[in-house]
Amino acid sequence: MGQPTPALNDDWWRSAVIYQVYVRSFADGDGDGTGDLAGVRARLPYLAELGVDALWFNPWYLSPMKDGGYDVADYRAIDPAFGTLAEAEKLIAEARELGIRTIVDIVPNHVSDQHPWFRAALTGGPERELFHFRPGRGEHGELPPNDWRSEFGGPAWTRLPDGDWYLHLFAPEQPDLNWAHPAVRQEHEDILRFWFERGVAGVRIDSAALPAKDPRLPDFTAGRDPHPYVDRDELHDVYRGWRAVADEYGGVFVGEVWLPDTERFARYLRPDELHTAFNFSFMTCPWHAARLRTSIEDTLAEHAPIGAPATWVLCNHDVTRTVTRYGRADTGFDFATKAFGTPTDLTLGTRRARAAALLSLALPGAVYVYQGEELGLPEADIPLDRIEDPMHARSGGVDPGRDGCRVPLPWTAGAPHAGFGGEPWLPQPAGWASYAADRQETDPGSMLTLYREAIRLRPAFGDAPLTWLPAPDGVLAFTRADALCLVNLADPPAGLPAHTSLLLASGPLDPDGRLPKDTAVWLRA
Repeated sequence: MGQPTPALNDDWWRSAVIYQVYVRSFADGDGDGTGDLAGVRARLPYLAELGVDALWFNPWYLSPMKDGGYDVADYRAIDPAFGTLAEAEKLIAEARELGIRTIVDIVPNHVSDQHPWFRAALTGGPERELFHFRPGRGEHGELPPNDWRSEFGGPAWTRLPDGDWYLHLFAPEQPDLNWAHPAVRQEHEDILRFWFERGVAGVRIDSAALPAKDPRLPDFTAGRDPHPYVDRDELHDVYRGWRAVADEYGGVFVGEVWLPDTERFARYLRPDELHTAFNFSFMTCPWHAARLRTSIEDTLAEHAPIGAPATWVLCNHDVTRTVTRYGRADTGFDFATKAFGTPTDLTLGTRRARAAALLSLALPGAVYVYQGEELGLPEADIPLDRIEDPMHARSGGVDPGRDGCRVPLPWTAGAPHAGFGGEPWLPQPAGWASYAADRQETDPGSMLTLYREAIRLRPAFGDAPLTWLPAPDGVLAFTRADALCLVNLADPPAGLPAHTSLLLASGPLDPDGRLPKDTAVWLRA
């Protein structure tokens, strides 16, 4: 690319800003309406200008796309809709030249029903042992082997014509692997090596607490300890094996670990297991000062004994976009409460999202930014006949699904399809072009400008620990190094503490120089 490779720090992951790329909706390089690797490669300068340290790619592997690529048919092949393996290698190398690392997504709990292993299993071959096949209950085996429910709704079992049932904690097209079988472990360690050898710096582990199952496959009983398929102790030996592979290459892991028990959560971050894990308590926390502070304190406390860095996430490809969620009466997130037609004040939500951006980027640890978050994109309403997410169908049409946060990005206000490429695979709402990156780049008050400035100024907080400062009710105030962050969630404007300069504000101060409600500021202490 005609410029030297920036110096790269081995501990980069401890304080990185990581940008999540949902390839299908990022940028369409060949004009077929589906985002692809060519589109990402063309937008690498944009990502470098944003200032991110790494890109996390949702699965880009060969897949029937029954669950947005999380149904993987071949981990060593790129889906033709996205490009080729050679293109992925070029993308990894070109991003690295710009100082941007690559993180890929591995889905250990299940594969696609089109995976060669499962297709062989359906013929009655020995591959059946790689999955969970069982006879049914009832007089004629007509009932599922147990009462487990799919994460997407409905039973977690599907019956085959031969009478046997197979387990799938997600969609029927996603059969669960049997992690008690050594071939499953060996295959995944080989997959990790395959991608580390192609230059990836890290791996995000999907549904990281689910792969191991109680071999008896008992019925689920509320409060059962241990749980028959969540957070099983035998998982830790699996991840120790993975860590040994990562250490050969200097690679890092981030786990998708949804666990309410902080002590159990912390076990995944022991020095010989995962490096980091997503922080879902912060992501799902309502816009409420005391609850946010508790979430921050709990997160830092559970990471401190093991020396692992915290991670901060406001939204991702599975949850309602931040500006929409923060504009609602219920500003938290819970899959169970998603509903069509929820009233939203986007002006209010955007103001809060701007403040939340400065809050998250000021905290110690790593920050994840979901594509389009830096543009302030809202959740989109998808016409019923265009929804593809299996969560919608499996809920009987009650759950709107996750497609609303996956709408293709707007790049150029005056271009067809807002510059995404061909006619997008998911429809862009009317007015989507008003969020276009080219329009925001020249607007000093835009969300994109705020994110660029915040990421540029973030090193002012250094790697110093967080120290809370006295503050009125409804106000969060803390210092790190010689920088200070103040976020006002209360009605009265808040006075600013002593400082030498104002680094950045999410919105204007009031005429008396005080911080209005739903506004954040960074100060030089």
